[in-house]
Amino acid sequence: MADTLDPANVHAVFKAYDVRGTVPDQVDEALAHATGRAFVQVIGATTVVVGHDMRPSSPGMAGAFAAGASEAGADVVMIGLASTDQLYFASGHLGHPGAMFTASHNPAQYNGIKMCRAHAVPVGTETGLADIRDLVAGAAGAQEPATGPVGEISEQDVLEAYAAHLLSLAPVTGRRLKVVADAGNGMAGHTAPAVFARLGDQVELVPMYFELDGTFPHHEANPIDPANLVDLQQRVLAEGADIGLAFDGDADRCFIVDERGRAVSPSTLTALIAERELAKSPGSAVIHNLITSRAVPELVAELGGTPVRTRVGHSYIKATMAETDAVFGGEHSGHFYFRDFWRADSGMLAALHTLAALAETERPLSELLDRYERYVLSGEINSEVADQSGVTAEIEAAYTALDGVTTDHLDGLTVSHADWAFNVRPSNTEPLLRLNVEGRDEDTMAEVRDRVLAQIRSER
Repeated sequence: MADTLDPANVHAVFKAYDVRGTVPDQVDEALAHATGRAFVQVIGATTVVVGHDMRPSSPGMAGAFAAGASEAGADVVMIGLASTDQLYFASGHLGHPGAMFTASHNPAQYNGIKMCRAHAVPVGTETGLADIRDLVAGAAGAQEPATGPVGEISEQDVLEAYAAHLLSLAPVTGRRLKVVADAGNGMAGHTAPAVFARLGDQVELVPMYFELDGTFPHHEANPIDPANLVDLQQRVLAEGADIGLAFDGDADRCFIVDERGRAVSPSTLTALIAERELAKSPGSAVIHNLITSRAVPELVAELGGTPVRTRVGHSYIKATMAETDAVFGGEHSGHFYFRDFWRADSGMLAALHTLAALAETERPLSELLDRYERYVLSGEINSEVADQSGVTAEIEAAYTALDGVTTDHLDGLTVSHADWAFNVRPSNTEPLLRLNVEGRDEDTMAEVRDRVLAQIRSER
C-alpha cells in the first residue's frame, strides 16, 4: 500500500494552488488528516469550514481533514456536499478559513483539496501552501498525539443562504427564459436546484445530468473541452431553449451555449459581465488575463472603466483584484471573479448575470452578444515541444522584424499587431507550448495561427 505521507509524494501532490492526485495511491485519508492539522497550525485558524464534492472518496477525506484540524485545536464546521463557490461563500459569510475536497474537472480517479483563508482569500504556494506541505511531509509515520484542547466538529447547512446571496447580487427579472443546464453529474446538480427554485416561474429549467455521480457516467465534467458540450448543444436545439449552461465538476466554472447551439467564448462572457458590473460601480478596474480577447479591455475602456491585464492563473487574478479593488475579473478558462463575492470565482453567479442580461431584452442571446464579439479567436492549441524557450525565442525573432509589431513577456511571449495578436506560453507541468491567436476576421486569425504553429511544430 502506498505511503501518501512519503515526502516525495507530498511534494508531488501539493501543486501551486491546491492539492491534487489519484486516489488512493497519491491522496487518501491519512494525507487529508495530516493536512488538516498542518492547515490549522500554519493559518492559525480557530474555526475551519469544510465542504466536499460528490466523489466517492470525498466524504471520508473531508472527515479525516476535520479530525486533524480539531486535534490541532480548531473548531470545524462541516457544510457537507458543496460546490467550490459554496465553500467560498461559507468562508466569506461565516468569516472562517475553509477547505474544499474536490478535484474539479479531473477524471474520477482523482481527488484533492482547495484551501482558503477567512473571507475566501486564496492559499497558494507563496501564501502558506508550501508551509503546509512541509509540515505534512514531516508527518510521515505515526503523528504525535494532540497535546492541547481538541476542537468541536459541528454541521451547518449553508445552501439556501448561498442561493439567496447569489440572487441578491444578480437578480433575474423580465421575460421568462427556457434554460438547459448540464451539471455533468457534478456539484451544480446540488446547487442549481436551490438557486433556480428561488426564480419560480421566471425560468423553465431543463436539467441534464443533475444526478451526483463522481464516476461521471455521461461525459467528463470539463466544459472547456468542446466534446463535453455536444450533449448540451443538441439539447438546447431540441428544446428550443434560450440558453444552455455547462458547469465543471465543482461548479466554480460556467460555459454558455446560445440558442443556436453555439458555444460562447468566455472572453465574450467576460465582456458582458464587465459591462453589468461597471454599471453598478462606474470607473472601477476590471481584470482580464493576457489571453482574453482584446475586445474586453477595449470595451472596459469605452465604458469608463480601467482594464488591468494579468498573467494566467487565479492567484494572479485574485491578488491583482485586491491591489486594484477591481469590481470583476474574467479568465479564458471560464473562471469569473466578483468583488461582491469576496473576490472569489463563481460559475453560478456568472450564469445568473448572463440570465439577467438576457431576460432584460427580447433579443436572442446570439444578438445580445454580437457587440462583445469583435475578433475571431483560435482557442488554446497545445503542442508538445521539448525546447520550449528555444522555440519561443525563434518565434519572437521572426516577428520582431515586422512593422507594427510589439512584444511583451508578462506570461510567455505575446506578439501584438493592429489586426491580430497571439500568445505562446509554456505549460508549468508538461512539455507543452500553448498557443492562443485572435484576428479581426477568420482569414487573418487562421493565417497567423497556421504560420506560428508551423514554427512550433517544425522538426528540429
